[in-house]
Amino acid sequence: MKKAPFHLSLPCTSISKTEDFYVDVIGAGLGRHSPRWLDIDLFGNQITFTKAGNFNFAYRSYKFEDSVLPSFHFGVIVDRDTWDTIYHRLMASEYEITTEVTFLKEKTGEHVSFFIRDPNGHMVEFKSFRNQKEMFRE
Repeated sequence: MKKAPFHLSLPCTSISKTEDFYVDVIGAGLGRHSPRWLDIDLFGNQITFTKAGNFNFAYRSYKFEDSVLPSFHFGVIVDRDTWDTIYHRLMASEYEITTEVTFLKEKTGEHVSFFIRDPNGHMVEFKSFRNQKEMFRE
């Protein structure tokens, strides 16, 4: 299948805090925007945040190996150098990394991940595979 950027639209509670987190803290690009919505360029993928009220998801977590993870999250898969750069940038910020773990250690699909909560309560995962070719392998 041909690679193509994804588009994801999510509710947010504050346009300015969302822009600050993604653009100033993470280093993503700012696309088209207005006082009610904004587009973020996250590694060539478009995330649209739209000002909305409070929202709730019934099942907030699940267990994978020995870690409890957020069931509703999105993220990006990057090479290890990029992962390290973002990880250190976020560790120096006011935001708390909620989970940092290596999954499937010494197995097909081994990857390192961390999760961070954005200003809207969305969990964002940054993931790096030991071998990128194993991303969809069983």
